[in-house]
Amino acid sequence: MTPPYDPDNIFGKILRGEIPAHTVYEDADTLAFMDVMPQGEGHTLVIPKAPSRGLLDAEPSTLTALIATVQRVGRAVKTAFAADGLTVFQFNEPAGGQTVFHLHVHLVPRHEGVPLKRHEGGMADNAVLAEHAARIRAALDDAA
Repeated sequence: MTPPYDPDNIFGKILRGEIPAHTVYEDADTLAFMDVMPQGEGHTLVIPKAPSRGLLDAEPSTLTALIATVQRVGRAVKTAFAADGLTVFQFNEPAGGQTVFHLHVHLVPRHEGVPLKRHEGGMADNAVLAEHAARIRAALDDAA
């Protein structure tokens, strides 16, 4: 049996403003922000505001809003970093690789021949994350 959603997870705290984040995009249903332990430049996370532990317990309407934001922000991430491609990750439960138990999607811009860094590679510099978030926001604005 899957444990229930715990609102005290780190993404829940970000949604409540208890922990700061470098926000890229926000609407009524979703939030996109920089991953503090990026696997590549521009690594962005997209989460629903609705409490969902993972993909399998989320309401269909939550998934609809989430994927729309994933697509919109994903395009901007790819553009902002002049990427050759985009890797999209979504993990469920510990055996599936999930470490934060709030539904989230990873967007990592990719360049030919450049491997992903380890996710546990340490915290990124705040100034770098702020600059990356600004680049993605600018790409979002240009696409609007």
